[in-house]
Amino acid sequence: MDYLTKVVVLFLFHLYFGWLSSISASTISGGEVINLGHRPPSWAPIMQTSANLSDVTSIRSFFEFRTLDPEGAIFYGDTKEGRDWFVLSLRDGIPEMQIGKANILVSVKGGPKLNDGAWYKLELRSEGKYVVLEVNNKVELAVGLESAETDDVLTGIIRLGLGGMLVDPKRLLHPFKPQMDGCVRGGMWLNLSTLWETDPSWELRPCFPEIKKGSYFPGSGLAVFNTSDLPGVETVEKGITIEVYGSWQGTLLSLQSPGFEYVLPKFEGNQENKDLTMELKEGSGSVNTAPPLEPTKLTLNILKHSLTVNGNTVVEDESLDFLSRWREGMLLAFGGVPGQTKDTESSHHLKGCLEKILIQGEDTDLDRALFKHTSVSSHSCPAKAINELT
Repeated sequence: MDYLTKVVVLFLFHLYFGWLSSISASTISGGEVINLGHRPPSWAPIMQTSANLSDVTSIRSFFEFRTLDPEGAIFYGDTKEGRDWFVLSLRDGIPEMQIGKANILVSVKGGPKLNDGAWYKLELRSEGKYVVLEVNNKVELAVGLESAETDDVLTGIIRLGLGGMLVDPKRLLHPFKPQMDGCVRGGMWLNLSTLWETDPSWELRPCFPEIKKGSYFPGSGLAVFNTSDLPGVETVEKGITIEVYGSWQGTLLSLQSPGFEYVLPKFEGNQENKDLTMELKEGSGSVNTAPPLEPTKLTLNILKHSLTVNGNTVVEDESLDFLSRWREGMLLAFGGVPGQTKDTESSHHLKGCLEKILIQGEDTDLDRALFKHTSVSSHSCPAKAINELT
């Protein structure tokens, strides 16, 4: 077993049994404010409910929805134990409906972008052979299906889910990433008051009153990437460039490979129980312990035999080829150091908002990480009001 595999397996093993110790099945009202994020990667809905179609007087659901996430699952429903199904998701911020019915698969995308941090009223309903999506009381999508194998009269059980699907995602016509950093409130689902069952590994967390773009670390978790999955070296002279914009305190990032570890910032023994705030102004290379009042930028350059932070060399070793190690696979973690013990990790974890993370000039989506702690918000940070639904 190679180094990366060992580290990741041990890391996830520790976290998995931590989750198990706190698992307890529960139910929740569908009308509450529901944060769809903060869950382990999974296609299963964070919550689901079911009803006999004989008790349903209207195939109509409506709710308010808010996100800055461009992609992920929002709402799912099926009948006939999943043989007929639909899912509403976002792709590039735009609503997309996919429907599977009998021998037909349909995928339709359209309407306004919904990932601007505003609250939108969404309504989904069935009108005969059509599934209709309204956004703020305006019809934006209407998908019609007809097949000789379909039934006009619905009977049996209907299942609903939020934040995932109950059928194999391989059945999707147009695959997407299921994780959704978003919030739902004021839901009315098929005019039913049935309680929803929640995923036992999911913890209901509050939604920020107002949000802004960024990745929020509350001081209790990190996100880990394998560098072989990230943008690679273009030229040896330029190496790899990681740029981070935001305001934070604690460990911003760490790099690990066999026989090597770099932590930014480094914590000495007499700092273990202190909150160290890192404020690096572009081009200065200085480290202050005062909280950053304004968003700041940090640039880490990884060269063949050295690492530089804002132009200042912090590591230099002719025996190490960092660019080769990047291609082969290092652990790049934002927000902490993988493998730290319980005694040290809490004081070192990052707390703050990383408004932008660029690797080789490309935006880094924490939902694509090898591992992301459930406390980390991938696409939203607390902020002043953007706007309210009117």
